[in-house]
Amino acid sequence: MRPSVLDPLFAPVSSLQGIGPKIAKTISGLVADRQDREATLADLLFHVPHSLIDRRHRPGIAYSENGQIVTLQVTIDRHHPGPRGGRAPYRITAFDQTGSITFVFFHPRRDWLEKMFPEGEVRVVSGRVEWFNERPQMVHPDYLLSLEEAASMPAIEPVYPMTAGLAGKTLQKALGAALQRLPVLPEWQDGAFLERNMWPGFDEALRAVHNPKEQDDLSPEGANIRRIAYDELLASQLALALVRKSMRQLGGVSRKPSGTLQQKVISALPFSLTDGQAAAVKDINSDLAEPIRMLRLLQGDVGAGKTVVALAALAQVIETGAQGALMAPTEILARQHFASMQPLCEAAGIRLALMTGKDTQKQRRILQEKLNAGEIDLVVGTHALFQGSVTFQNLGLVVVDEQHRFGVHQRLAISAKGNGVDVLVMTATPIPRTLVLTCFGDMDVSRLTEKPAGRKPVTTVSVSLDRLDEIVGRIGAAISSGQKAYWVCPLVEESEKIDLAAVEDRHKVLEQALGQKVSLIHGRMSADEKDAAMASFKSGETRILVATTVIEVGVDVPDATIIVIEHAERFGLAQLHQLRGRVGRSDKPSSCVLLFKAPLGETAAARLNIMRETNDGFLIAEEDLRLRGGGEILGTRQSGTPGFRVARLEDHADLMEIARDDARLILETDPDLKGPRGDALRCLLYLFGRDEAIRLLRAG
Repeated sequence: MRPSVLDPLFAPVSSLQGIGPKIAKTISGLVADRQDREATLADLLFHVPHSLIDRRHRPGIAYSENGQIVTLQVTIDRHHPGPRGGRAPYRITAFDQTGSITFVFFHPRRDWLEKMFPEGEVRVVSGRVEWFNERPQMVHPDYLLSLEEAASMPAIEPVYPMTAGLAGKTLQKALGAALQRLPVLPEWQDGAFLERNMWPGFDEALRAVHNPKEQDDLSPEGANIRRIAYDELLASQLALALVRKSMRQLGGVSRKPSGTLQQKVISALPFSLTDGQAAAVKDINSDLAEPIRMLRLLQGDVGAGKTVVALAALAQVIETGAQGALMAPTEILARQHFASMQPLCEAAGIRLALMTGKDTQKQRRILQEKLNAGEIDLVVGTHALFQGSVTFQNLGLVVVDEQHRFGVHQRLAISAKGNGVDVLVMTATPIPRTLVLTCFGDMDVSRLTEKPAGRKPVTTVSVSLDRLDEIVGRIGAAISSGQKAYWVCPLVEESEKIDLAAVEDRHKVLEQALGQKVSLIHGRMSADEKDAAMASFKSGETRILVATTVIEVGVDVPDATIIVIEHAERFGLAQLHQLRGRVGRSDKPSSCVLLFKAPLGETAAARLNIMRETNDGFLIAEEDLRLRGGGEILGTRQSGTPGFRVARLEDHADLMEIARDDARLILETDPDLKGPRGDALRCLLYLFGRDEAIRLLRAG
């Protein structure tokens, strides 16, 4: 049960005065973590301002800089209404001792303006100044007040991330009302720790952030934001530590086979394992031998050979008589894993099957019967594998590919499919250390840093779109000499229609320019159409594949040696690196062309620079985190860190480490969170939406 002290914070925003269903829906779209529920007061209060406006800034008209928000004390000179019925704006001129200014109003109500700006009177006006033809103007000022009223204007105003259809004043009012209902909560942080950091109490910090007096009150390095960010990170780390503890408590199976099956798989490889692969296999084997469940993250850069390590792990478990499953995020990937594992499984005598959402009911039934009878050792599939109905005779190990699409809930669901199921998670997105702690704090980590022998680094160049014809010509020459190329067009979130047109146009232009058939893949096509396009590119029937970013993860055509990424400035670093990983998968020299539209912004230029300088995914991931924040690295769209509202990894990475150690210590001293601090920590978990961890406490 949620502690009753939190009830006021879990009231819906529509319980606030003046917030009807329509505004509640708009606010929920802005502040709730899911679209299918109404926001609570807690959601609203964790929507923190990103900056502030200082209304105390009064430079005088002549000294107001372009784009600055200023407060001016002026004498109203004259009204200049546009012609009646016309569209022209309404202008009012005013002056102070330094110069004159024009106030501009569109769709004006003339009687209201004459009342608010009486000619010859003094008024205090605050808003953004813009200089136009060397003359200052202010369009629709934020405040226009008499001298008496000006005393009540807020000196400092917080500025919030906003959404269409919501007025700033409405949001401010709702926040003010929500703050009045903020209860006094028990202190969940250690007293000495708070004192050492000179941090305020939770409610004091939250009030200061919404009613800032100085810039420092909102600074990510300031005491208020750091205090709340640490609360959030501790909630996350405590939840992960509880998941880990519960997975461990459920007990594992000690698996110590002779290793002959694993050896057969490794011997069937056309190459020998890299040092990193051999070390990862050794780590996994020692995990499997323990009577504790394995929870391991296998991080490897694009093309570092994770699948081989996964198959070696699966062979080890299959030799003990258990079954294995490999889960991929898309059907293309599932089929690809199946195809690449097939020859190795045949050589080792492992019975392999593929299960996807496309199977007919009859195929699904036959597969299910074989799984139940233990006639299949290893099944490869998409999410379809873990829908309620699929069962196993004896599931021993699950390998999950591209982890960031599977959260803690799914990790728990997988493990319910068998007795003491071990879990190995693979990700091709090199993730910076702090982010590994954020999302995989419950796992041990193996990293593959070398590429398999014989692979050549990809040469990367950046070229302005002005030279498009030249690039098309070069691609034509490369194809005539027998090479294959990808051409990637960006997705613009706002409009699928525009994207589709862009991809289809590029496809047409290339077919015409090169005088040959070109394959096309985009998100609106059916799985069959995508498979057919992919197959004709793989077989060499077509030599160019034009695609949106659907090819980003895992598509494997070893003889493709060129990738052109159009509008490279629109992509994040991690995504550019993933796309580049589609080439350089053989011993032939490969190249990546980053086509950009000039002029480049500072961040975009820095990104393209890093891509030219290095092929090291881990280095790229650290840079990406520095340039952009953690959210997008893990494929969540909003900037900032996945699942966090206040904490930002680029600012609070140091706190993440402390939170992890604190969480471990808490569970060592009070494993059931029953002590006085334990009760307060339960409040913390509920407050930050980590209540699934509390269910684990009860189950444990």
